[in-house]
Amino acid sequence: MRLPRWTVWPALGVLAVFVAPAVPIKPSVADDASAARMVVFGIDGLDPDVLADVVARHPEATRNWRRIIATSGIQRLGTSIPPQSPVAWSNFITGLDPGGHGVYDFLHRDPTTRLPVSSITKGEPGSIIPLFNGWQLPIGGDEAPNRTGKAFWTRLAEHGVPADIWRMPANFPVEPADGVSFSGMMTPAVDSAYGRYTLYTTNAAGGVLGREGNIVPVRESQGRIDTALSGPPNPFRSGAATQETTPLLIYVDRAAQACAIEIGGERVVVELGGWSEFKPATFSLLPLSLSDVSGIVRFHLKSLEPHFELYVSPVNIDPRAPIAPVSEPVAASAEVADAVGLYYTQGMPEDVNAVKDGAFDDREFLAQADVVHDEGVRLMDHAIARWKANPRGGFMFFYMSGVDLCGHMLWRHHDDAHPHHDAAFARGSTEDWSKRPGSTWRDIVEDLYLRMDPLVGRLLDAAGPNDVVVVMSDHGFASYRRKFSLNTWLLERGHLVLKEGRAKELPEGDPARSPVSFDAVDWSKTRAYGLGFNGLYLNLRGRELDDPATSEDESGIVAPGAEADALLAELKAELESLRDADGAQVVLRADLATRCYSGPRVPEAPDIVVGYNENYGNSDEASSGRIPHEILCDNDKGGTFNGSHLMAPEVVEGTILANRRVRPGAHRLEDLTVEVLRRHGVAIPPELKGKPVLE
Repeated sequence: MRLPRWTVWPALGVLAVFVAPAVPIKPSVADDASAARMVVFGIDGLDPDVLADVVARHPEATRNWRRIIATSGIQRLGTSIPPQSPVAWSNFITGLDPGGHGVYDFLHRDPTTRLPVSSITKGEPGSIIPLFNGWQLPIGGDEAPNRTGKAFWTRLAEHGVPADIWRMPANFPVEPADGVSFSGMMTPAVDSAYGRYTLYTTNAAGGVLGREGNIVPVRESQGRIDTALSGPPNPFRSGAATQETTPLLIYVDRAAQACAIEIGGERVVVELGGWSEFKPATFSLLPLSLSDVSGIVRFHLKSLEPHFELYVSPVNIDPRAPIAPVSEPVAASAEVADAVGLYYTQGMPEDVNAVKDGAFDDREFLAQADVVHDEGVRLMDHAIARWKANPRGGFMFFYMSGVDLCGHMLWRHHDDAHPHHDAAFARGSTEDWSKRPGSTWRDIVEDLYLRMDPLVGRLLDAAGPNDVVVVMSDHGFASYRRKFSLNTWLLERGHLVLKEGRAKELPEGDPARSPVSFDAVDWSKTRAYGLGFNGLYLNLRGRELDDPATSEDESGIVAPGAEADALLAELKAELESLRDADGAQVVLRADLATRCYSGPRVPEAPDIVVGYNENYGNSDEASSGRIPHEILCDNDKGGTFNGSHLMAPEVVEGTILANRRVRPGAHRLEDLTVEVLRRHGVAIPPELKGKPVLE
């Protein structure tokens, strides 16, 4: 039996078997005030063309951007294949391409069930010991890191070089450094893998779909609402997964335009439209508090009239008592909380899912993103002070997510040609958010870049004359105007076949529409299928396996060798020749894994990495294994990203700037890894193919 990672942690805590990986650290070098110092500021999704345009349009508000540009210019940084954040950051972390580190997508697939699995962790089978009265004891079932290849800060540590790694994406489970190391994107929440918000509402209809969240209808009686907050699934309960809860008591005061919330023995008052600080939430998994799980949540009072609506964030791991380490050393997360206050530990703190569902409007999303940004600034100030105070010098990495996650949800306001663009809305003022006179929703992407200018200044001001400062991104950004459904295209081309009597999904908007997924596929006739945002797999004999849990034979049918090679060539040609109704090329390039990757883990990769053209991307439904009705349709509704980077790498190249000159020629993420090691006197291992970036 395999338990999801966010359910197995409480059991591991009770059994005392959660052991953090250790990195051998050589004795520290002697204190040396002249030791090499370097900082890399990772701004997810920072696009070189957008940055250049913002600096040109707003010279008065980009003083710090212009300071660093004066030395290095705005240089392009080649991204990963595909340009997905966990893939790209893994390239930077290891200096390897996915063939070496094994992270190919946000989603990988189980070759037996064809179901999506995490790309960052891999399950290790466990077992269950039945007990009594519905109780059970889970044994084992841990989740191990999937990414392979040494992290660059591990190599630094082996040579006695200190490094502080702040919120590095794909750094979960956390890899230690000679310093502190914090996880970032892909860190789960307590309640689920990616975290689920909760919306409490007296509107019986709910008002939102709740696909990604938890919509809880409540009743108000004499200004009081008694309800509960859902937390983690309980691995000690037998049968269907049981979400444990903790009591939540709400007092509504319309005269004061506020509510008081009691949770975990604490009370917090939230004004209408306001946000609370994080508050603890404790969930008891066993009687007598033998296994309590601590989390933290924050509250936003959306509405008092005509309906009461209260948003509660996903249950984040409490950094003061983490159910699983979010830092190394483990105690570092609590020490930082003591220094700067409680903070988001969830991997993607800006709640894009609340926007997808309609639980947040765009202005509420910006307000929540402001909370995340301000918290990030406090963390950055703390990180810089720590870096500068270390007499041994060393390396620091710091990460900000707002440009990327806000860009995903708000790009349509910036793009007049986007099918979901509302010109009248885009002219509306955002001055209250940007504090910039005359700003509108049309300028939202520019203002996201302007918000980074003071942070660049903080780093440049902190750096001494010999310190190296690099600002970089993992990829750029582009508009996502048209949704392509790879599985539907494979169905129409005859490469994917459904069982007799089964059909693809009904059109979007049809009230009878329901998901159609791989359980409808006839694997005895299917030659190829799609899973993940850019992945296409052959139904390969000997690799795609029969699922013993079903009565059917799902074994792969495509013979390795000549047959597989011919099919790959056919699919590549068909994809690259695909045109939209207006003649636009949909797929810019279809890369064969054996040609674009190198390393021992190439056999695990999708057989083809589909590189979409600007404005195109695989639909969310097809990415998760569904077969929607339309092959191509406008991205003209909510419920998904409207800006994206899940395209061909040349469409969304990353950015690099520095307070040093950048060497001539093209550079890639893996080159920056080599530069970090070189700056600190670490010999470059032969498996790293990168080259130095800075002069």
